[in-house]
Amino acid sequence: MSAPLIVSAGSSTHIGLRRSLNEDSMLASSPVFLVADGMGGHEAGERASAAVVEEFSRYIGRPSLDIDDVLEILSRSRAAVDELSASAMGRAGTTLSGVVLADVDGMGYWLAFNIGDSRTYRLSGGELEQISVDHSVVQELLESGELTAEEAVKDHRRNIITRAIGAGSTGDADFWMFPAERDDRMLICSDGLSSEVPDEQIREILSVEADPQTAAAALIDEAVSAGGRDNVTVVVVDAVSVASRPGVQMRADDDIDEETRPREAVAGGMS
Repeated sequence: MSAPLIVSAGSSTHIGLRRSLNEDSMLASSPVFLVADGMGGHEAGERASAAVVEEFSRYIGRPSLDIDDVLEILSRSRAAVDELSASAMGRAGTTLSGVVLADVDGMGYWLAFNIGDSRTYRLSGGELEQISVDHSVVQELLESGELTAEEAVKDHRRNIITRAIGAGSTGDADFWMFPAERDDRMLICSDGLSSEVPDEQIREILSVEADPQTAAAALIDEAVSAGGRDNVTVVVVDAVSVASRPGVQMRADDDIDEETRPREAVAGGMS
């Protein structure tokens, strides 16, 4: 039996133009696609993000994961990062954002998760939607109405995050579960992309570059050309084949009718 969601992915990372160390880590191997942006300096961030990727890597090759799997992995990840801090690595920590492939009654779903200010987006029908919500001081000020979107882009507090794995944080990850659509393109990135390249430019590149690896490389190039003030990491994931109902597999180039159209996305998060 084929998996309910089959994907094609591309990924790329760059140290940027101002950093001496790349503290980002990524994983782009089914059923797990994620970006972790480490923090702490003196190799602490690099090792923290790598520790999280190592925990998720144990699940490569499975057809799908569920929320209990992800919660267990996150628990082990937090323990691994806390151990780094305890072993003279300082306040090691990392953000984390990504998606895993999920199976709900034989249908293909995305299970997205986020902690910190790395981001997960979905491009569908030509529209780019930010799925994740930043855990940051600036995001809280936006939600309270104390900052406008235009002010937030330039605010000096934009790099202060309110949740992380490690770094003294105990905040939980947020989760979103929604049906995969046949033309979905998921983007997971560190803030080295979102802080340099506007969403509309991201949308344009994702819309123009058909190959996920080419799209990932183009986004990296754009971020570096725009200043490259931070490490930048990108994972692009395309839904190639989606089971929209049990036993019915729809490929990206198939026609689709109303009877086989996936249900509307389920909004909300679990934390």
